Amino acid sequence: MASTPDPITEGAKSEAETDKPGKYRWYVLFLLILTLLFSVADRLVFSILLEDIKAEFDFSDTQLGLLGGVAFTATYVIIGFPAARLADRSVRKNIVAGAISFWSLMTALCGMAIGFWSLFFARTGVGVGEGCSGPASQSMLADFFPRKELARAMGFLTLGSTLGTVTGLMAGGLLAEEFGWRNAFILMAIPGFIIGGFLYFTVREPQRGRYAPKGARVDQLPLGETVRTLLANKVFLGLALGWAVQIMIGYGMAFWLAPAMIRLFEVSVGDVALYLGLAFLIGGVPGPILGGFITDWLVKHDERWRAWLPGIVSLGAVLPLWVAFESGSFALFLGIFALAYGIYVASQAPIMSGIQSAVEPSQRGFAVAVALFFNNLIGQAFGLGVIGWLSDALEPTRGNAALGDAVLFVSLGAGMVALAIFVWTARQMRVTGYLERIAAS
Repeated sequence: MASTPDPITEGAKSEAETDKPGKYRWYVLFLLILTLLFSVADRLVFSILLEDIKAEFDFSDTQLGLLGGVAFTATYVIIGFPAARLADRSVRKNIVAGAISFWSLMTALCGMAIGFWSLFFARTGVGVGEGCSGPASQSMLADFFPRKELARAMGFLTLGSTLGTVTGLMAGGLLAEEFGWRNAFILMAIPGFIIGGFLYFTVREPQRGRYAPKGARVDQLPLGETVRTLLANKVFLGLALGWAVQIMIGYGMAFWLAPAMIRLFEVSVGDVALYLGLAFLIGGVPGPILGGFITDWLVKHDERWRAWLPGIVSLGAVLPLWVAFESGSFALFLGIFALAYGIYVASQAPIMSGIQSAVEPSQRGFAVAVALFFNNLIGQAFGLGVIGWLSDALEPTRGNAALGDAVLFVSLGAGMVALAIFVWTARQMRVTGYLERIAAS
């Protein structure tokens, strides 16, 4: 159980000053943004293709919810934690490169499905994307950016999620109209192999624990001790559980909004792909960047804003989402939804940077894996499944509006619960001595 012998502490003369990592770290961040982009795009292209897939296989909304949610959770149980343990002791950039190549292959296999279970298997393979790449990517960024800049770095990384949503919707929809839904999956898989090559051949592995406080552990602890330490870390647990609950809102928007609009406004798949993709872009680009810069500014005054801010904006996004569904106009829906999504994604930077700040360098990958596992268990498997089930239950009385109602009900509940969890987390930052440790670093 070794500690880092000479970590680069913030404010000290550092290795960062001698090798001038400024431009290079932004190149690495750019590649990781692209990696997240195609992780989300290859996952969410399924959303815009839902109606075509449903028509060919006669799936119910409940089955579609299982394909969108449980298929990924299965991957996290099998792959996520071992991959994260590997990320905490080995070369992280190689893990990310291998992950994007593998899930790209599985995306192509989605286009060759012959029924529910073959598609379920392929979707599970796509889930390796975040199961393997997410922990390694975020851990790497914490060694390229000091804590005072980490939230903005995570904000820029979150752009990958937004741009991936846009790419999955727009490119997936347009490719499906031109070449069919099966070929859309295959064509969407190609860029991942190229990005994987750039990651493997051009990225240098950073020094682990580079910006950690003096005495921080960089050598991996035994699994049991790592788990016990994380379970005893109330700040980490609060951020992880709050993230898992509030991301039900984000997954609900990303996965179910396209079919909800097709049913509500009776527009074509191509129109939804284009205009909903633009709405995600308009709200999703400034949202996470502003969230990152605002977080970096707020935590200069009080570290607890890493918990308060996501709680406030998560619940705050539900009101414009409700107004959008009640607007009755396709154009108004898109404009108001863009505002709702921009508010929502401002929550991601404080959560992601808070998790990295709350744990030891030797636990960062595993901590992210735990958080992403709960994201998938609660946000995807439970959240998407409940929305699909609620939509089926409401359909006899609400008709084409049932799916939109289900998204709203689940989002409101998730926002209220998440706010309560984040308020509790902010209190734990004070009572556990976390604020004092951060101030002394």
